[in-house]
Amino acid sequence: MNGDDTAAPSAPPPPPLEWKFSQVFGERAAGEEVQEVDIISAIEFDKSGDHLATGDRGGRVVLFERTDTKDHGGSRRDLERMDYPIRHPEFRYKTEFQSHEPEFDYLKSLEIEEKINKIRWCQTANGALFLLSTNDKTIKFWKVQEKKVKKISEMNLDPSKAVGNGSVASSSNSTSPKPYLANGGSPDRSYSYLSNDFSFPPGGIPSLRLPTVVSSPETSLVARCRRVYAHAHDYHINSISNNSDGETFISADDLRINLWNLEISNQSFNIVDVKPANMEDLTEVITSAEFHPTHCNMLAYSSSKGSIRLNDLRQSALCDSHSKLFEEQEAPGSRSFFTEIIASISDIKFSKDGRFILSRDYMTLKLWDINMDAGPVSTFQVHEYLRPKLCDLYENDSIFDKFECCLSGDGMRVATGSYSNLFRVFGCAPGSTEATTLEASKNPMRRQVQTPSRPSRSLSSITRVVRRGADSPGVDANGNSFDFTTKLLHLAWHPSENSIACAAANSLYMYYA
Repeated sequence: MNGDDTAAPSAPPPPPLEWKFSQVFGERAAGEEVQEVDIISAIEFDKSGDHLATGDRGGRVVLFERTDTKDHGGSRRDLERMDYPIRHPEFRYKTEFQSHEPEFDYLKSLEIEEKINKIRWCQTANGALFLLSTNDKTIKFWKVQEKKVKKISEMNLDPSKAVGNGSVASSSNSTSPKPYLANGGSPDRSYSYLSNDFSFPPGGIPSLRLPTVVSSPETSLVARCRRVYAHAHDYHINSISNNSDGETFISADDLRINLWNLEISNQSFNIVDVKPANMEDLTEVITSAEFHPTHCNMLAYSSSKGSIRLNDLRQSALCDSHSKLFEEQEAPGSRSFFTEIIASISDIKFSKDGRFILSRDYMTLKLWDINMDAGPVSTFQVHEYLRPKLCDLYENDSIFDKFECCLSGDGMRVATGSYSNLFRVFGCAPGSTEATTLEASKNPMRRQVQTPSRPSRSLSSITRVVRRGADSPGVDANGNSFDFTTKLLHLAWHPSENSIACAAANSLYMYYA
């Protein structure tokens, strides 16, 4: 995965990982109905892996923080050196906030739903967390910070010396059993501030008595929307991606990609525009876009025709002409009615070092080397047993489901979701035959059957591996009946450890290996 010379003797591939259940948040009881607004629609780890964010169809963003590293401090490597027992990543609920609300576009008579399409973490500063979240039309920049809770300390009024109206104000540490109302009044009529026998004490009231406000040692998390980036997209936003320069980000819809500065919300630059002069000439749309992880001038975007374009912002301000095009040539005689639909790429991700791009279309995962545009380095069949069922999937619209994909931090493995709440993990190191099927449940290996891999075939010194599961048409890879209604669309791999977070409807499952 790191581009070493192929002539050198290659190390044996790492053994397949054994995945174990770690945690579940929002687990539903058997037979419990899932509310539409609670279904998770986005998952993202931050760069450190210490925080995890999820977005749902109700427009909420929920944050989780890691707890297992706080107890004893030190990095994982340091703890291994100390022979400290390593525990798997554990997270706890941190906070949640309402990111987006349903809106209505009166000019277009269009409802804009609150569903969170994507979340991206930004650089932290001064102990505060920053993140971008977007629905179909509006991107928001959030700051989440711990603030000290301010409390009213005990009043400096001595109730025993109070007269008239003063007697209704109690010291906060008073043991008096009398109930007092919010405005300082008392339900006891004899203490009513409407009493006509109110009188000033002889010599008048010596001083004005006020409570004092002090900061307590307690803290609360406050999420504040810092900026709103709106009115820049005519079509639904499908991607946002922050730049490695820490100052800019892109947002992509079906036909355009815009470049924003985080500090400027009322202006963006259109850098990709695939809209034809005549909309009848439209042949493809943008499906996903992402900045290169280290080169701030490079970005990639995928299309509904199964191609990936790599663009260089240094070449021109408008990146309509790509610097590289990655697409796989269609095998002669393989074309069918569904060919173009299943070729559409739903998600792309760069590897951590930026050398590879992982793409997910309906049937496969493909790994591309950015230095080699002849074809993918590896192709992984996710659910080949569905091919005979494409007609049914088209009828119930499942063929248009958009599955996400992710790479491990070391670039040795890739993962993506499927139906029946299953997800697949493939090894992409040279010679690896790892192809694991897991279920999003407390027993992830329940459906596990080691599926045979096809032998790899070598093309002009480049190994292209195709891996697939069983081909029985009526069942899934492991002989179980198939459920199109439960699909695992969203998942994320921890940036530095073998830990995966995935969403099954409204439940967030976490696994480690």
